[in-house]
Amino acid sequence: MQYLIFFNQQWVGDHDAEWYRGRVEPSMAVIHDMEAQGVLVYAGGLEEELERAASADATSGELVVSDGPYAETKEFLGGLTIVDVADDEAARYWAGRVAEGCGWPQEVRPFKPRPDES
Repeated sequence: MQYLIFFNQQWVGDHDAEWYRGRVEPSMAVIHDMEAQGVLVYAGGLEEELERAASADATSGELVVSDGPYAETKEFLGGLTIVDVADDEAARYWAGRVAEGCGWPQEVRPFKPRPDES
């Protein structure tokens, strides 16, 4: 079963450059452990500059692609990890490891089954 482990950029907090450099080794160690265990599907952080974001919306019946995030919001996605594990317990374990490695909170949620795989 696949799970999304993610954080909003605002959960990171304010830290100096040295603190962030100190998070590289422990966070990458978790990623390498996930790879070794065969559970990692993907992991990565997102660019923080919202000017680089784009939105696609077809709800009006016509596709509109525009610059910027879809909605003005106080929080936005900062990064994500996708794991493929047996159950909620394993997903929570890896979310905890990611939180420890990064140094900020993480949320974990299961993906719904694909409709064509039910």
